Amino acid sequence: MFAVVRTGGKQYRVAAGDKIAVEKLSGEAGETITLGDVLLAGEGGELKDAGKVKVSAEIIAQAKSEKVTVFKKRRRHNYRRKNGHRQQLTLLRIMAVGDSKAAPKKAAAKKETAETAEA
Repeated sequence: MFAVVRTGGKQYRVAAGDKIAVEKLSGEAGETITLGDVLLAGEGGELKDAGKVKVSAEIIAQAKSEKVTVFKKRRRHNYRRKNGHRQQLTLLRIMAVGDSKAAPKKAAAKKETAETAEA
């Protein structure tokens, strides 16, 4: 299953297991967050109701992107300005894309294992 989510003014197509770099989100490495603004969802060739889909992701790290050099110049006026910028990023690992009402796959697997052990 895949989803298109919007965060930081950009859109990303994600599926379970993907790693993406988005603009900085609050949180520490190892925390789990939910990406709430789901624009589109589907599986294979068919689309699903995006309002019922939840995307959960784990923060891998807080990082900085590559340096961008900003250089301004006006001809014949002896005007030159050099500046640099590094954008703050958050690296995310998409854990699950699915229905918001459905139980997470890990929890469902643990319940099945517990039931099998009892029997």
